Amino acid sequence: MSDYEQGSLEDIDYNKPLSLKIWKKMFPFVATEKNTLILCVCLMFVVALIDIIFPLLLGYAIKNNIEPRTANGIWVLLSITGALVIVQALIVVIFVSKGVKADCGICRALRNSVFTHLQRLSLTYFNKTPVGYLMARTNSDTSRIGDLVAWGLIDFTWSIFYCVGAVIAMFIVHWKMAVITCITIPILAVITWLFQKRILAVNRVIRKLNSKMTGAMNEGITGAKTVKVIVSEQQSLAEYSAITSEYRKHANRMARLRSVFIPMTLFVGSLATAAILSYGGYEIIFLGAELSVLAIFLQYAGGFFWPIQNIARILTDIVSTQANVERVSSLLEQDPGITDKPEVIEKYGDIFAPKKENWETIKGDVEFRDVTFSYPGYNKKILENFNLRIPAGTYAAIVGETGAGKSTLVNLVCRFFEPTSGEILIDGRDYRERSQLWLHSAFGYVLQSPHLFSGTIRENIRYGRLEATDEEVEKAAAIVHADKIIAKMEKGFDTETGEGGDRLSTGEKQLISFARAVLADPRIFILDEATSSIDTEMEMLLQNAIHTLLKGRTSFVIAHRLSTIRNADVILVVDDGKIIERGTHAQLMKMREHYYKLYTRQFEAEVEEEALRSA
Repeated sequence: MSDYEQGSLEDIDYNKPLSLKIWKKMFPFVATEKNTLILCVCLMFVVALIDIIFPLLLGYAIKNNIEPRTANGIWVLLSITGALVIVQALIVVIFVSKGVKADCGICRALRNSVFTHLQRLSLTYFNKTPVGYLMARTNSDTSRIGDLVAWGLIDFTWSIFYCVGAVIAMFIVHWKMAVITCITIPILAVITWLFQKRILAVNRVIRKLNSKMTGAMNEGITGAKTVKVIVSEQQSLAEYSAITSEYRKHANRMARLRSVFIPMTLFVGSLATAAILSYGGYEIIFLGAELSVLAIFLQYAGGFFWPIQNIARILTDIVSTQANVERVSSLLEQDPGITDKPEVIEKYGDIFAPKKENWETIKGDVEFRDVTFSYPGYNKKILENFNLRIPAGTYAAIVGETGAGKSTLVNLVCRFFEPTSGEILIDGRDYRERSQLWLHSAFGYVLQSPHLFSGTIRENIRYGRLEATDEEVEKAAAIVHADKIIAKMEKGFDTETGEGGDRLSTGEKQLISFARAVLADPRIFILDEATSSIDTEMEMLLQNAIHTLLKGRTSFVIAHRLSTIRNADVILVVDDGKIIERGTHAQLMKMREHYYKLYTRQFEAEVEEEALRSA
């Protein structure tokens, strides 16, 4: 799916007719709460039956107690009525709790399935898919589906049972009045359906505008510093005001529709009541009909408004929610991109059920053999017939201009992407012959822009190895000199990092991510410009730690500051997906070619910067 397709999904108006094929995709998730839903349907049948009985009890009371002015049997009638009220109240308590259970259960099953599938998707998918899109699928869409299935089913069941039961009861009591009452039902249904369609259309627009408002607010808050720096407060306010003005316009339209719809349905209900009063009065006066019959029909006529409205609303909601079902199911059906072969899973397990007893020990020998690679969806070849061998324990630095292919190399080594053709061998075997988890468990990856999870510093470092003791966590921090920074914090290792680590500076986050990688004790290290956010003094300390740390381990270091890789066993100079130079720092400097020019240019810039600081 292209970026354009992903973005445009939010703007599609789903006006497809009701499709059982689409909804069948949700059956496995609904089935997790099938017993609860069946119980709710049964309870709704009882509630509807009691609602149908109440007008009949009123008619009985008028006929046998009110008109003859006698209390004979009144206590029996009151006892039955009271019992029905208590039963109905208890049922309401039960079905509300069961409805919540069904709603939460379906949402949980959907969200767990979506989140589990997201863990299986390759880096390619996350590179081209906005975070907001995934958040909406995981939270908003699943919530809407759960709400509709649970509460929609409850409301729909009661409405259908009540309408059918009430019509049957009316025809049994007095078929002529039943016909008069039923004439208004299709009129009420048509009015409700037409208005619900218009309300639904406006509601779609309002939901989109609400998403835009949320996005604009999010950008305004997260980008507050940039807004202040470039003095664009007025423009930011104008853009946000334009969205809120559009939102107000459609919200007012929604209010106008509802202000017409509700009185119109009440008017139709009043017409039914007037028609029954007229004909019922005629029968009572001229034909000697019973007053109790008129009372029963007045009760039924007034009670049709809500069930008819519920049925129309739920049917339009089902069509509307199909959009959410399609979006969730399309995510669940998304091809993971990079998958292990069945025979590999059989031997090594998968990411959720690893068979670690079959995992071979990784030494760290890495080889590219005739590798050609293009990013999915692009024709340009980033690598072509690329060959490279890094023996186990080698400290390899990768340098080059932006876009030269440095990150591509390490992403291929980590199997975040796979070669278009050719092979990448780990310890002499194609890494596709072993599981992804086996490979990833051997890597320590420190990014230029590290990510920390919400929680304490200790918990974030422990993500490197969950079973690690506090002493091991603190030792890992000490190796990379993070302990000195942590000691200055108010709560030390128990300091909260905040969402994404936003309570810490970039350099502090970088040190903690180093400690996390160290704790994992990987056989292969990937450092992607990992020291670029650390000040010069801390970098010197960290370089000494890294030099000790990388001994005996295979390591790929993408370097921004070339002065930090002078001790590398081999430096690879990459340009346009090809290695144009390789050798130690001394060898490459003697060659006085591409690396020499990069190094001297950067060295002169650093000297000039230092001179300016000293001035």
